[in-house]
Amino acid sequence: MNAAEQARGLEITSKIAAIVNLFKSQFPDAKADLKPWTNDPHTRELVDPDSIDIGFHFPGWSRKFQSRSILVQIRFYQDPLDASHRLIGLEAAGFNHQGEAWRLSTVDHWEFVGNCQPTVEVKNQLKHFCRQVFELFN
Repeated sequence: MNAAEQARGLEITSKIAAIVNLFKSQFPDAKADLKPWTNDPHTRELVDPDSIDIGFHFPGWSRKFQSRSILVQIRFYQDPLDASHRLIGLEAAGFNHQGEAWRLSTVDHWEFVGNCQPTVEVKNQLKHFCRQVFELFN
């Protein structure tokens, strides 16, 4: 779900701002988009209501990133028994003019997949960002 729609209280709004700052500390040229999803019925069917989704856009296509935009989806689990809300993982996907170029998921092996992957330096920075987000929520 769009981060702007998830910002329903001071605590979560502060954490969303912290996430943006953590990403920009690694990648200062990125511009945050708190509403990466369009508001149409088809898109609404695909959106995970238990996630915080933020887009990051660069001034142009980057050889280091092999993309122009990165979508970060921070996934949570809402436990119905004790009403707890906990982080279960992050997914990041890089997009270029042809669509999705690569993907990183922290749910399994923290590996990048895709035909056009970022440089080792950028991969390490993205993994560091993911670890920082885990620290923020745990």
